[in-house]
Amino acid sequence: MPPHRRIAARDAALTGLALLVVACSGTTNLPAPIFANVVDTVSLFALRGTDVRLPSAFALDGAHTVRMDQTTALDFAFDFDSLGAPALFPTGAINLGQLSGLQQSTTAFDAIKLAPTGSYVFDKPLALDTGTVVLVRSRPILCLFGTTVSLYAKLRVLVVDSTARRLDMEALVDQNCGYRGLEPGLPKQ
Repeated sequence: MPPHRRIAARDAALTGLALLVVACSGTTNLPAPIFANVVDTVSLFALRGTDVRLPSAFALDGAHTVRMDQTTALDFAFDFDSLGAPALFPTGAINLGQLSGLQQSTTAFDAIKLAPTGSYVFDKPLALDTGTVVLVRSRPILCLFGTTVSLYAKLRVLVVDSTARRLDMEALVDQNCGYRGLEPGLPKQ
């Protein structure tokens, strides 16, 4: 098939998928969710004092770790703050613009069902300890149906290894545009 027809076929398939998603929306006036929320374990390595080939940051869009030598498309990074304490840094705290935000939660990880829309900190690191629960609002992303929104996640610190300069955490990311549900499965809101 000639290249221009492959591109046209791909565009037609994406348009069809977008129409299907919009047609399947429920009472929320949002497209039906297509990504199931799952809890995953993630390891990040400090921005400073570790091999540059190790991931130091995380992006909610795609729910993946990020190497800072390859991209700045991220929502937070891990490092030790000026006092030597482990911390997460939103984009504003690492001079990438105040796009993503963090907030510490006193609610247990499993009890958090819905991400709040406000009270995120965009320009300061958030100190961590084992058991710390953090809510994350991503940098704005363009959704398939043409709206720009933020994605939401919840994290719980499992282990901070100061010697290896590594953070292990569990994370649940709602990758569905316009949804804030933070329970496993397809979000309802």
